[in-house]
Amino acid sequence: MTATKDDDFSVSEHDWHSDRYVEQWIQRDVQRDEARRPQLRRMISHANLPVNSAIRVIDIGGGYGVVSEEILIAFPNAHVTLVDYSEPMLARARQRLVKKIAQIEFLSADLRTKSWNDRLQGLFDLAVSAIALHNLRNLTLIEQCYRNIHQMLKPGALFLNSDLFDYVGGIETHLASLKDSGFTAVEVVWQQTPSAIISAKR
Repeated sequence: MTATKDDDFSVSEHDWHSDRYVEQWIQRDVQRDEARRPQLRRMISHANLPVNSAIRVIDIGGGYGVVSEEILIAFPNAHVTLVDYSEPMLARARQRLVKKIAQIEFLSADLRTKSWNDRLQGLFDLAVSAIALHNLRNLTLIEQCYRNIHQMLKPGALFLNSDLFDYVGGIETHLASLKDSGFTAVEVVWQQTPSAIISAKR
């Protein structure tokens, strides 16, 4: 999911299971589209994968499908698994991505649970997340999420995360947490406080 003016709320304080609330939230969020798309493309440009390869990508906290949409533009033969907590968000993502529906799997999962990734099969070539994990508002939960992501990636695969790291712990804390989770070559590839993009290698 992406950021709005009410980012000071935790995920539990948003009514993500309300169709009306999610629709209003999306209507506000799309107003940021012109500024957001270049940021997503900047993140994806660090994937360093062949454009036409049939890669497997997981989009964590993918909301209504904006990040997955950009992945499929950059990698038209990719297969994407979009994970989100909100069924109304997933419904909007299915509508947005209907032309690519054969290349997308939608998974409803609560990232606050330790085993949210248990239903996923196989390993991924790339993991991405954009303005989502800070909504967990708890560094312990975010670290658990990092460990889960590490487990889901092929050796040498990247996790690219564009987020508001200062909202929970600060960017240096997140870099350390990613390393503690098993990632190597963890680096900030772009930063404009409070936003940054981190690349972490499995």
